[in-house]
Amino acid sequence: MKTIYITLICWLALIPFANAEYERNKAVPVEKVLFGQVMSVRNITEQELIQDKNAGWKTFGGALIGGAIGNQFGSGSGRGVATVLGAIIGGSIAHDRNPKYHEKTLLLVELMIKVENGDEYMVIQDLDHRMLFQQKDDIRMIYLANGTVRIDKQM
Repeated sequence: MKTIYITLICWLALIPFANAEYERNKAVPVEKVLFGQVMSVRNITEQELIQDKNAGWKTFGGALIGGAIGNQFGSGSGRGVATVLGAIIGGSIAHDRNPKYHEKTLLLVELMIKVENGDEYMVIQDLDHRMLFQQKDDIRMIYLANGTVRIDKQM
């Protein structure tokens, strides 16, 4: 039960920073460091829906282009009707061709860690292809000042 509780806390702590990139070449204040060993490793793939915040501008741009093209046809009141129809058709096409949401695939790694004092922690973090973990790897659990936890290999 304790392991599940710790896993849940670690997972909830990572959610606000899921999109934040961890930069290895940037100095970050450290609160605490624990040393331990990897007990198990599991790669996780997660899908996330992201709303396109530019969809309205794309529809507006399509309406402008459609209106400009429609303005090339007819004369008098016919030109006005063609402009309005071109704007409606252009906006509709732009709206239909641009999805409101797109999927982002998150590559994560779940690590069961046993630290030197015997406590066990489950940590989920982003997958870094430059630092792949295996069972029995010696690691350091770094508690950063921004409230996140990061696992790195001991060098």
